[in-house]
Amino acid sequence: MSEAAADFVKEEPATESLTADSLPSRSVKGASFLILLQIGCRALTFIVNQVLLRFLSPHILGLSAQLELFSISTLYFARESLRNALQHKPSDEQKKTAERVTGEDKKGSEKVSVSYGTKRRLQEVVNLSHAAIMIGLPLTIAFTWLYLRKADIAVLESHHMRDSLYIYAFSIAIELLNEPAFNVARQEMMYATRASAEFLAFFTRALISCSISVWVGMSGRNLGVLPFAAGQLAYAITLNVLYLSNVYPIYAQNAVSLLPKTIASSRDYFISRFSRPLVMRTATLYGQNIFNQLLTYGDGYLITTFASLPSQGAYALASNYGGLLARIILQPIEESSRSLFGRLPASQTASQTKDNPILSHARTHLTTLLRLYLLLSVFATCLGPPLAPILLRLVAGSRWTHTEAPGVLATYCYYIPLLAINGILEAFVSVVATDPQITRQTAWKVAFFGAFAGTGFLVLRVFAMGATGLVLANAVTMGLRIWWSWGFVQAYLRSVGAGEGLSLARLLPSAGSVAMGVAARGALVVAGTGARREGGGWGELVRCAFVAGGCVLGVVVFERDFLAEFVPKGLMGRFPLLRRFMRGR
Repeated sequence: MSEAAADFVKEEPATESLTADSLPSRSVKGASFLILLQIGCRALTFIVNQVLLRFLSPHILGLSAQLELFSISTLYFARESLRNALQHKPSDEQKKTAERVTGEDKKGSEKVSVSYGTKRRLQEVVNLSHAAIMIGLPLTIAFTWLYLRKADIAVLESHHMRDSLYIYAFSIAIELLNEPAFNVARQEMMYATRASAEFLAFFTRALISCSISVWVGMSGRNLGVLPFAAGQLAYAITLNVLYLSNVYPIYAQNAVSLLPKTIASSRDYFISRFSRPLVMRTATLYGQNIFNQLLTYGDGYLITTFASLPSQGAYALASNYGGLLARIILQPIEESSRSLFGRLPASQTASQTKDNPILSHARTHLTTLLRLYLLLSVFATCLGPPLAPILLRLVAGSRWTHTEAPGVLATYCYYIPLLAINGILEAFVSVVATDPQITRQTAWKVAFFGAFAGTGFLVLRVFAMGATGLVLANAVTMGLRIWWSWGFVQAYLRSVGAGEGLSLARLLPSAGSVAMGVAARGALVVAGTGARREGGGWGELVRCAFVAGGCVLGVVVFERDFLAEFVPKGLMGRFPLLRRFMRGR
């Protein structure tokens, strides 16, 4: 790693000093790092995709989507429950037990972890991370065997498909070896380390995949999806090297072993290595995460089963562009919010939470995000569907306009707001819910998955709606998940916050903002009708941009009191006109 890169990732671990007041700022800083990471990665993906789309057919893109789903599913089932369990705040009883057992560890050191004991907590993280490796390696072999048995013959006989599958499986095994370093970096809130390591690994994958694909296209060869497999292998190796090189000083500083190590011989540890509360939490989360994966990627499983490879490629293109906002903005916000919400205990009395700064910060954070998401929903639902086909034609070329992709992308615009709202609500639930509550949530998700599977079968096999129908089935399921999570959040806040929950009236956009969105949608429909008669072109884009810009300005005027919270105070001070506008004077 270069000296510049090393300087960039050098940062102070969270175990040095964290207070209730510093947690929100650390969470916001973390969100900024992760958002910048996602913006960088997705911008790079966008550029690479524009190159690859000139050389790839829908058939090849469909195969790459299958291998990507194979990799995501294997890694998720192997490690996601463990990762979530490690972010859970320990109960008071667990902290007392840890303090009693780790008394000797704390002597001679003033550094105390945010959770309960620096050295012991980090060793617990490392030990449990190795459990992900022990689960993931057999799981990788099993999923590879299952794919070879169940995949269509035409898929397996595609050029270098089997070789690519084996390389993907090997890459998964290498990426799993990174779990101890990753979880220590996340436990210590080392956001800069994570951002730099993951971006450089992502850049390496994009560079190799794109270079090989361009070479293959120019030379007239046919390597199938082998360029994607080579890029995935490079990503896993690079990620391992960068994480380990930057997290190893934390191991050395706290005398933590890289391998599973005996912690204590007590009833609080399985085989003296694995924290019993964390293992039980992981087991509780595992069943829920299975259904989370099925709900999140159920569309991928269904379209892989029932659709042709060209249709899968068209759907992959549309869903990738449609989910660009979700991956750039929503995912890092959810992850950093978990770090803030995770400081809330699973159960408290009202007297204990009176004037609790962490609870106040969490409620304000959640309210602000939900209101912002609902405001952005005006743009997504009113401007997105008419503009999506136009933008797709510009960025992907005319060869994709005759597939299902434009219609799927337009429908996806209605799905994005549901995705955003559900993500932040479930982030709250996942870290504050008790084990029995998670079990109840899992039972509900079984029912939600049944609703999704039934709806998906109807839209694919009965009504033949294709990829567009799958997006609608996802929207139905996401609405059900929002309904359950909203009820949980309200009940939790009222129980620990002196009866004060979230006010729906404070979350909704103003009537003026909604009116601006509806007016803009009507104008875009009229502009689109005229453009079709004239043949479209840049004139259509200019007209649509003018309408969209007017809508944005109108919403800013109606929502200026709320949006003023996001304007830096220094900027307001330097521009008095801006200050008067944002304050409505």
